[in-house]
Amino acid sequence: MFTLNCKGRLLTIDQPIVMGIINTTPDSFYEESRKSSIDAALQQAEKMIHEGATILDIGAQSTRPGSTAVGPDEEIKRLSHIIPEIHQRFPDTILSVDTYYSTVAIHAADMGASIINDISGGQFDPVMISTAARLRMPFVCMHVEGQKDTMHQTFVEGDITTSVTDYFIKRIGLCTEEGLTDLILDPGFGFSKTIDQNFELIRSVSQFKLLGKPVLMGVSRKSTIYKTLNCTAAEALNGTTVLNTAALLAGADILRVHDVKEAMEAILLTRYLL
Repeated sequence: MFTLNCKGRLLTIDQPIVMGIINTTPDSFYEESRKSSIDAALQQAEKMIHEGATILDIGAQSTRPGSTAVGPDEEIKRLSHIIPEIHQRFPDTILSVDTYYSTVAIHAADMGASIINDISGGQFDPVMISTAARLRMPFVCMHVEGQKDTMHQTFVEGDITTSVTDYFIKRIGLCTEEGLTDLILDPGFGFSKTIDQNFELIRSVSQFKLLGKPVLMGVSRKSTIYKTLNCTAAEALNGTTVLNTAALLAGADILRVHDVKEAMEAILLTRYLL
């Protein structure tokens, strides 16, 4: 069991939970996740909460291969109406902001977010970790290699499980030095990995759990699935459910998904197998 302090509110994870994805970007890789209007975002939030999501992860930056990065001001502009509206309408739901900019995290905290989900694990912004500690927000620390513009062309050499484990140990140490102890570990499925390495990450969830932090797996509709199945992201729901199930059986604590209902069903059914 894990307990996270989300700006004074305790989130207890004593069984796997779901983080639903809401994107305010015009170019996220899965078209159905794009909710740039307030009404669309609210409808998606309501649907995900009704289906069982514990956390809603709201992002304003596409990190798919080939995407063009936007600056913090544009992220803040995209989030400035969506997060406050969702927080006001659904105050009991925990909101996460998907950003690697500390300034965006600060603004998102003021808007109602209480978790920071950083694909760089604090590497892209030197004050992100200290900012998360000061804001008292749990920090999703993802593994990635390279920089913003090279992370999809830079791949881990050697054993992926060892590399990711070593990375987590170092990042946990840095976070602890800054007073940030509420961490969630994300192995970074689809980032700086080959297809074979992505599958290895799922087999290695139990290894990452030994570090004493909750493990998040975000495989939803990603290219490893649709390339392996020779389909599209829109057709990758069944494949996503298969890998979510494998991750749960290996010990995953949080599933970050586009499709909450199916993820909740996987959680319910795997509970009878563990």
